[in-house]
Amino acid sequence: MFLNRDHKNRLVACSQENNDSIRYINPNSIIIDAGYKIEAFAEGIDAPTSILFTDDGGLLIANSGYTSEKPSISRYVNGTFEVIADDFNTPLTGLNIRNGDLYISHKGTITVIRKNGTRQDIIQGLPSFGDYSNSRVAFGVDRKMYFGQGTATNSGVVGTDNLWVFDSPLFHDNPGYFILLNGQNFITKNMMLSVKEDTYTGAFSAYGEANLPFEKRKGIVKASGSILRANPDGSELELVAWGLRSPSYVKFDNGGRLFVSNNGFDIRGSRPIANAPDEFQLISENTWYGWPDYAGGEPVTSERFKPDGGVQPEFLLACHPGIPKRPFATFAPDSTIIGFDFNSYPRFGAVGDAYIAEFGNVTPKTYELAALQYPAVGHKISKLDMKTGSVSTFSINRSGFPTSITHEGGFGRPADITFGPDGAMYIVDMGISARDNLNVILPNTGVIWKVTRE
Repeated sequence: MFLNRDHKNRLVACSQENNDSIRYINPNSIIIDAGYKIEAFAEGIDAPTSILFTDDGGLLIANSGYTSEKPSISRYVNGTFEVIADDFNTPLTGLNIRNGDLYISHKGTITVIRKNGTRQDIIQGLPSFGDYSNSRVAFGVDRKMYFGQGTATNSGVVGTDNLWVFDSPLFHDNPGYFILLNGQNFITKNMMLSVKEDTYTGAFSAYGEANLPFEKRKGIVKASGSILRANPDGSELELVAWGLRSPSYVKFDNGGRLFVSNNGFDIRGSRPIANAPDEFQLISENTWYGWPDYAGGEPVTSERFKPDGGVQPEFLLACHPGIPKRPFATFAPDSTIIGFDFNSYPRFGAVGDAYIAEFGNVTPKTYELAALQYPAVGHKISKLDMKTGSVSTFSINRSGFPTSITHEGGFGRPADITFGPDGAMYIVDMGISARDNLNVILPNTGVIWKVTRE
């Protein structure tokens, strides 16, 4: 997830006072699997995106910057928050630690704060100026640093749903491999002009630039929708895989396999695609995962992906780098799966199972259909049996709806899951949404929930 839209369309809270910003907390509003207990561990947090337990047992909390435009990292000590680092780009998407060095992922950049206190931007210039940003980093057994890089657009074509065009008019998606385009062009009203005039935009091109039949595009390392890796100092950046629309979170399991949560297409923009699932993908090197022409391992030319009353999507690529693998697991459209963790504690449950935070619908204002189309999708914690691939609901509000709608005391926007050194599960809930706009997160309504085995 972690969108980078125009400032008028981000997940930014209104500055005026709003009674909804006082969040009611009640763990009894949440249903959880038998044998578990959930409680509020910390509350009143401003738009948290992730937490991290340090080597010395400390707890760090990342403020995404969505409400304040001032991302920061705080240390949680005895019920209070102390800012220890700031001056990052919005959004700040995640934290990780290696040998005492803290790695911070924020828009277009990866920064390391070393244990001696020095700070360095080790990777800059990532293509995060469109819809989706770069993700947190994860470290493999090869001692390399891995991370996801999101796409500029929903489905490969810049359109009127991409309000970032006003700030970055030449920005567009770039492939990871050499591709040959079919040459379709998509017509929109030219939003760059005050007069009424149409413009034509092709795939993998800047807004208003048309494609000719069978145009070529060269693959680049910093590709849209990719998995990248580098040395821990940021050197030797290389492409691992691409064809992932929004690889919002990456993590290695207990067996050293790399998994990513990847969010599916929306029904919006010049090339809307319906019913695209979210994907939990196992990453293999030198692999194309299907974006922009496949969803959940199926071609978008399948009837199921045609929007109601809309046009059947066609392939953008004249030939494909391969046949994409089916995802390890799929989730309902608009679930917006983000952070996840693998259980390592036998007392908690089956070792190796994954627990995944479902943020819920993030339909932008530029999409005409109401954001309440799928109100009951997401806003929960799912459990993935890594042996069978089956997905089940681990914890959800009793109503099945986000607390922003029902005003019950449960989940708002689950964004991350981390198992602590105490064997408990910690859930990062970014906050509640404004009543009149579910894409707006209200400040200081974030919660960290704690789950233990009874």
